[in-house]
Amino acid sequence: MKPANRIASTFLLVTLASIAAKAQTPATPQPSAPPTLIGSIATRSDWPQAKPEDVKSPEAILNAVYSVISGPKGQTRDWDRMRSLFIPDARLIPAVTSPTSGHSDAVVLTIDSYIARSQGRMTANGFFERSIHNEIEQFGNIVQVWSTYESRHNADDPAPFTRGINSFQLLKDGDRYWVVNIFWDSESSANPIPAKYLPK
Repeated sequence: MKPANRIASTFLLVTLASIAAKAQTPATPQPSAPPTLIGSIATRSDWPQAKPEDVKSPEAILNAVYSVISGPKGQTRDWDRMRSLFIPDARLIPAVTSPTSGHSDAVVLTIDSYIARSQGRMTANGFFERSIHNEIEQFGNIVQVWSTYESRHNADDPAPFTRGINSFQLLKDGDRYWVVNIFWDSESSANPIPAKYLPK
């Protein structure tokens, strides 16, 4: 075989070997699209239905929350009405401060754990809570409300036993609103409520 033909033959063999090797190499898998997100509301078709008047506006749903947790001694609360105001995965979060360390923390409660924690105390002692001032901001379908509250054991008590601020996060869903979270802190001598969050 002539040198030129030998070189051409060798080149052909190398090329064919390279093609064969590439054919046997598995293709790099392409990343698949992430799964479609399913919201909290869509997962619970059995969730209690809200009264339209309870959820027609931010003001209405706040009033409904305060109303449903309020009542005299011995009165059982309508917990299904409360559930109907919240998305199924909603959280209720009191801010707490350790009296020994001074460190603050957040206690994250589901709706059912809030009910289990609160219903005995509310029924035994009576509990009435109302808003005295709301600051509402909305963008698209998200709403933030700083709601200053007063809590009493009896509706006609002259002074509240505690005050504080509830930070509500709401979702606008067409012609109704849902509570997504409530995050709150109580007033204290070291943490008075600023004048801008009190009635004028």
